[in-house]
Amino acid sequence: MLYSLISRHSTMALVAESQKSGNMLLFLLWHVVHLIISVLYIVREILRAIESYLITNGYVKTNTNLNLDRVKYLGIVVDSDEARNTSQVIELLEWLSAIGVKKVCLYDREGVLKKSKEVFMEKFGSAKIPNEKLVSGPLLSKKRMDFEFVSLSDGKELVAKAANLLFKKYYVDADSEKPFFTETHLTDALKTLGAVEPDPDLLLIYGPVRCHLGFPAWRLRYSEMVHMGPLKYKKYGLILKAIHRFTKVKQNYGS
Repeated sequence: MLYSLISRHSTMALVAESQKSGNMLLFLLWHVVHLIISVLYIVREILRAIESYLITNGYVKTNTNLNLDRVKYLGIVVDSDEARNTSQVIELLEWLSAIGVKKVCLYDREGVLKKSKEVFMEKFGSAKIPNEKLVSGPLLSKKRMDFEFVSLSDGKELVAKAANLLFKKYYVDADSEKPFFTETHLTDALKTLGAVEPDPDLLLIYGPVRCHLGFPAWRLRYSEMVHMGPLKYKKYGLILKAIHRFTKVKQNYGS
């Protein structure tokens, strides 16, 4: 009996020691993987900085002659937390103005950029809020830009209104034909509500994740999306690269 208790106690001690060693090994492995990822991220940022420097200073000639006729409407998506840094957004817009971009759609989920619209209007020219008339501000030489400000709430509100409009048109009357709703029905409903702004040709996304952060999906049908990384790590040369690559892409539109 005593031998059995001693044996059981020894077995439990070995199991506990084995689990402790396993946990330590997993903990060490996690730190190694985290270190490797951090090093790779640092190397990536260094390479991006070098590439941006070469493009900005004209060492890479392919990105200097931009066909801005292909980018009539540029979309900028910014993570709401980063959008609160107004100076970073202004610097980004100054770069776009210097490049020659004339019309920009600024989007963040929480509408932070919309709340700061007066700052952008004063510095760059004019702005447009969804469902409002174009408002002109003071003009600065060679810096006039047209803005549209969009947030997640704008998209939700418009979709709800469009759905209500379609419901009243096709479902209030029990005898009316009940169609299978397509993109055309939604587009027509949105136009009836005054949502006639075009799809951005190119969408530059600044944020920690690779997604459009809730930008209205019906306005991304023909848009090219490029993730640019966090706003604080933005690079002038990489904006030139993104625009240049977009202008060289052949787009085929279906019927």
